[in-house]
Amino acid sequence: MNTRVTQTLPGMISAGLIVALVLSAILALISQANELNPLQIWRDPYLRHVSGFSFYQALLSTLLSIIPAIPTAYALSRRQFPGRGLLLRLFAMTLVLPVLVAVFGLLTIYGKSGLLAGWLNAYGHSMPFSIYGLNGILLAHVFLNYPLATRLLLQSLEGIPFEQHQLATHLGIKGWSKFRFIAWPRIRQQLPHVIGLIFMLCFTSFAVIMSLGGGPKATTIELAIYQALRYDFDLAGGAILALWQMLICSSLVLFTQRFAKPLPTLSGSTTQRPLNQFDNWQSKAWDGLWIGFALLLVIPPLLAVIGAGLNRQLPSLLAEPALWQAILNSLKIAALSCLIALVSGIAILLTSRQWRLQQKNLPADGIELLGTIILITPGLVLSTGIFLLLRQYTDAFAAAFWVIVGVNALMALPYVIKTLSQPMLHVAQQYNPLCQSLGMYGLSRLRLVEWRALRKPIAQALATGFVLSLGDLGAIALFGSQGFQTLPLYLFQLLGSYQMDAAAVAALFLLLLSLGIFTLVEKLLIRTP
Repeated sequence: MNTRVTQTLPGMISAGLIVALVLSAILALISQANELNPLQIWRDPYLRHVSGFSFYQALLSTLLSIIPAIPTAYALSRRQFPGRGLLLRLFAMTLVLPVLVAVFGLLTIYGKSGLLAGWLNAYGHSMPFSIYGLNGILLAHVFLNYPLATRLLLQSLEGIPFEQHQLATHLGIKGWSKFRFIAWPRIRQQLPHVIGLIFMLCFTSFAVIMSLGGGPKATTIELAIYQALRYDFDLAGGAILALWQMLICSSLVLFTQRFAKPLPTLSGSTTQRPLNQFDNWQSKAWDGLWIGFALLLVIPPLLAVIGAGLNRQLPSLLAEPALWQAILNSLKIAALSCLIALVSGIAILLTSRQWRLQQKNLPADGIELLGTIILITPGLVLSTGIFLLLRQYTDAFAAAFWVIVGVNALMALPYVIKTLSQPMLHVAQQYNPLCQSLGMYGLSRLRLVEWRALRKPIAQALATGFVLSLGDLGAIALFGSQGFQTLPLYLFQLLGSYQMDAAAVAALFLLLLSLGIFTLVEKLLIRTP
């Protein structure tokens, strides 16, 4: 009993602190409002349209991201080719790539004056679509989320024991039958989590909508909150919309989690590659088609950022002390944020894992939902609420560093939970009986069992949290100043002053720094024996 309490208490404390912070921020915002009228959402045709469009674009974005991710992940699980590791790191990086950098790359390729338009004009054709409006929103969301879905599904496929592949080969199971009986159960297990995560990312998207949409026909709830707080200073309207968005997203999370039924985990090795004894040219061509599609979607915009960054402003920007100070601030904030998110996420997952093993699925779903509450809480509302709260007791700008660290840690926490949730549960299902029979608990179990089995997903979670915080523009946009900048804020200010060449150089730095972090973490944590 003491062991169970020890495993569940840290997670309950972490979840409690998160709830207290979010509720305090929202209550601080509501306390500044003159009046609250929840019925205005139904009475106002514009707000009804905003709610409907938020659902519509999020649903389309999720489908367009998930459907191609399934065959792509399956193809990557079966194929080894030069550059595969780099492609997977690029996939992970698109999730945390600053939206301004992603939009810059997409506009360079698909914009009205982009490379694709120039190529079509040379042959007497025009662009078949405009990147602004719904088309651009869907393109940007697929660019950012399709690689994420592929990585998460690939992680599940790589968890299939090698012995299952051996048995399938021995029984002559191949092609569609192997996908149906071996791969699909693992994909189906992870699919509700991936669908819920991507839908919420698209539903609460702000920077993409602001950059490529934003008109009356292409406005989401998140952007309506921004307009209410920023332009109208309508705190009541912003608070009502924030609560409405939180209600929708939390209902969606609980709904998708009810379909996530963990599979019983069989013992066996997952370090060896699957057997392809029955391989043929049709399966190779099919896998090559999807891997090629992924390359065509992800690589050109990133190459466009690199090409634009190698310009005449590069030497002069390298001599700017402000650039290096912004990079240093970003690294310090990212390091602290990702460590806090990792520790908090593991604590919460230890609690939910213990409850799931006791068949207490409802409280387990609930505490994981609390850990991902930042996905259902508009970041602008959270930052504004914390600012109003701190203003009553201290100088909010003096505490800017720690506020940004805390907000960024909350932003990284959902990705830690989504990345580690299934692997941690599988480890418990597989090794709990053995650990109990050997009397292995605490640090011994952590070192000999948990760390060895979870080193790869922990590295992925740590790297994702670090780079996500590294590229965040949310909290720093509110608390930053000329004396305290991060690299994303520095880039944003260059874009705002129309220094496009210098901005392209800063975007290139951010891109290379993100890729470097992923490479470093992989070498230190995954490949180290």
